[in-house]
Amino acid sequence: MLSYDLTHWTTFALASLALNVAPGPDLALIMAHTIKGGRRAGTAAMVGVWTGALGHVAFAALGLSAILAASATAFAMVKWAGAAYLVWMGWQALKGAGSLSAGPEVKRLSSWRIFRQGMLTDLLNPKTAIFFLAFLPQFVVDGAGPVWLQLALHGVLIIVTAAIVEPPLVLLGDRLAGGLRRHAGASRWLDRGLGTVLVALGVKLALLGR
Repeated sequence: MLSYDLTHWTTFALASLALNVAPGPDLALIMAHTIKGGRRAGTAAMVGVWTGALGHVAFAALGLSAILAASATAFAMVKWAGAAYLVWMGWQALKGAGSLSAGPEVKRLSSWRIFRQGMLTDLLNPKTAIFFLAFLPQFVVDGAGPVWLQLALHGVLIIVTAAIVEPPLVLLGDRLAGGLRRHAGASRWLDRGLGTVLVALGVKLALLGR
């Protein structure tokens, strides 16, 4: 049903790769969790971010993201909800919530919380919604197929590209920080580092204009 030429796919692949390797809030969140909690935590954050991004793809395909682009009130509501959530999670980390020595049951719960954090951080960022709304239509080709399906396909492929680029970064971050996590003093600083990243992301989101 969908038909594109080689030039289209080459252009899209390069743009998608550039987007996913560029440093940004999502990558900062993933790496902060990886350094603090290891491969399991980094993977949970990463999959959470992908899930949130998939939600934005669905919103863009259905046209819901246009509401955020057109309504200052809707934009502000989502922005402040996201900023408050990030700052609250950062404060929890700064207080030393959680423990690296927790048992298996707590670790599973922690992974779920990290996944949820990654998903909500992405979903509650109105800039991400507007980005997908602005970026994806550039690759819609007249006559290639239904517009909503073209938007959904290219959005999903951006996430697929992330699934290729980000896991090696999580493995590398886990290896580099593995020694630090075995020391109690360093662990406390990793908690503070994660909390600082989350609060900084929240403040950055709060200061964003449309």
